[in-house]
Amino acid sequence: MSKISRFTQRVVTLAKNAVGGRGEAAAPEGGGGFADYAVVSLHCLRIYLAKSYREALDLLSKIQQTLAEIGLEPDDLPDHSTLVKWFDRITMAVWRVLLRLSAQEHEPSGHAAIDSTYFDRENASKHYCRRTNYRVQTLKTTALVDTDSQVVLDVHCTTEKRHDTQIGWQVALRNAGDLHSLAADKGYDWQELREKLREEGVRPLIKHRESAPSITHTTRGSMQLTTVNEHSLKQCFPRSNVRSATPCVPERGTASSANSSQCVSSATSNEPLPTKIKLRLAIHQSLTTP
Repeated sequence: MSKISRFTQRVVTLAKNAVGGRGEAAAPEGGGGFADYAVVSLHCLRIYLAKSYREALDLLSKIQQTLAEIGLEPDDLPDHSTLVKWFDRITMAVWRVLLRLSAQEHEPSGHAAIDSTYFDRENASKHYCRRTNYRVQTLKTTALVDTDSQVVLDVHCTTEKRHDTQIGWQVALRNAGDLHSLAADKGYDWQELREKLREEGVRPLIKHRESAPSITHTTRGSMQLTTVNEHSLKQCFPRSNVRSATPCVPERGTASSANSSQCVSSATSNEPLPTKIKLRLAIHQSLTTP
């Protein structure tokens, strides 16, 4: 049995479980329509083959064994426009059930990651957009993926500008019973989200936002310098240079007359000063000059 035949067997079984139709004829009889599970199976095969509607139907018409798994004959295949219309009629609830059933084919690890992206909704007919007042430009899609098997566990789509934290909680709540941990980037950094996940028994692995190095300014005429935190100093200079430059930078809340006089005397001497110390001395003198 070929790979596409095995895929078709599983798709037909999942489609029947999602939309029903056991015992129903796939092809239309007496002027009726196609069975829902047959249309869903054809859509899944189109995505599996990575072809357009017209190309997928032309290819399937030459694979009678695959069509037999669905219950169709080559002459029973619908026109590609019919398949496009049926795709619009299938509700999101059906696709969500099909997604959940397909995810159950794999062994979940309980560890998942969540992230979102935007898809452009390009339309060939601008006249159609104006006539139907269609103004949606992008579609925000959030996916929950198992970190071990890379299986998509859940999908959330919206045209609204909702924050990642709100969507993340909605998706996580639907799957909280199957998760042990949830990983996300700093776009989902929300302390309330972490607390809610812990209440559901899910360990949050969400990256914290890193704030920029803060600088605390003092009033002019004060003997205190602008205080730079240790993290920013380590980024600017090596640790040894930080220690050599700190005598010219008094600690916040301490007297600086001794350090100031030491720096001034060094500046008036003939010995060359390192460039970094010169820079700090210039900043200090500009702040302390009345």
